[in-house]
This record gives sequence, structure tokens and C-alpha cells, in this order.
Amino acid sequence: MTGPAHLNSVPEIMMPMYETIVGLTDDVCDRELNSGYRDLARAMTAALGRKRPSPLASGQPRTWACGIVYVLGRINFLGNPSFSPHMTTAELCGVFEVGESTIHGKARVIERALGTQAFDPQWTLPSLVEKNPLVWMAEVNGLLVDLRNMPREVQEIAFEDGLMMPAAAAPPGACPQSKIASRGADQVGRPCA
Repeated sequence: MTGPAHLNSVPEIMMPMYETIVGLTDDVCDRELNSGYRDLARAMTAALGRKRPSPLASGQPRTWACGIVYVLGRINFLGNPSFSPHMTTAELCGVFEVGESTIHGKARVIERALGTQAFDPQWTLPSLVEKNPLVWMAEVNGLLVDLRNMPREVQEIAFEDGLMMPAAAAPPGACPQSKIASRGADQVGRPCA
């Protein structure tokens, strides 16, 4: 998700802003959160930098950095004490040294620009993918279904369409968005969200 190929897709004009924001998010994620948040923050910053026009073109890098981590935190339950890592909105804003009202405004812009939502598989931490029910969801004949409960033939079609990869050939981390382990002998594989 965040590799050299992804960096090349950030427009040259947005690279200075991208690098500044990523420097801030990397620092906070490395000190306070984890590498999963760091990698997703890099990917989200790149995605925002590619938007036309990019919302990152105006505003302070510090507020964008906090807004990005805040949106990722909302998707991944950062504010819920039963999840690890845990950080309240006030604590997150304190670490970035920005006001809460500013972050809520930035979060709305980010969520609209990227179309994020609760349980968004694209922005789910690898450590939480197993717990995210939307990772396994697919539309089959106009109905939303859980691929784990579908017949093998449907799972094979999902595999052929790139929605799943064979469990035997998919070591953890093989899918860019998913690290779900196969669940039972009748499963074709794991989803590639």
C-alpha cells in the first residue's frame, strides 16, 4: 500500500506537503501508536495528495496530519479503551498541538474526499482485519453476502475476480489490505480487499 510505486503516484507539486505531513504522522505513530497507523497514514496522505484539487493544498500540515490520524482512529476504534492502541481525541490533539474543533473540520473534509466510513476495509489496521465484517462482504447476484458462508464455487469466482486469494498461497501480509487466516477446509482463501 505504501511503497515506492505509491509515492510516485503523488503529484510532484504535492510532494513537499506530502513529505511534511508524513514526517509528522510518522513521528506521532512511531511514538504513540504503531506501524499499522503509520503505514495507513502515509497511504491516506498520498490518496489526499492525488485528489484534484487536493485538499492538502491549503491549510497547515500539522492540522492535516492530526486530521488524517483522527480519521484513521475513528475507523479503527482508537478512542475505545478496549482496543490497543488507545488514545482519546483530546490526547491526539495534544500530541499534534492542535485544537479539537479544527480536527473535526479536517476530518469532515478527509472523509468526504476519500468516501471513508466506519469499518472501511481499505483503511482498517492489519491487526483488526479479522474483526472487520466488511472485509468478507461481496455483492453476489445483487445481494450482499459473507464470502466465508458461500459455496466453494462462489468463493472460486471471488478468487478469480481478485476478491480472495488462495489460503495456501497467501502468507500473512500477502494481501495489501488483508491478513485474514483461512477458516476451515471448505474455504478457497482469504479476501484481498
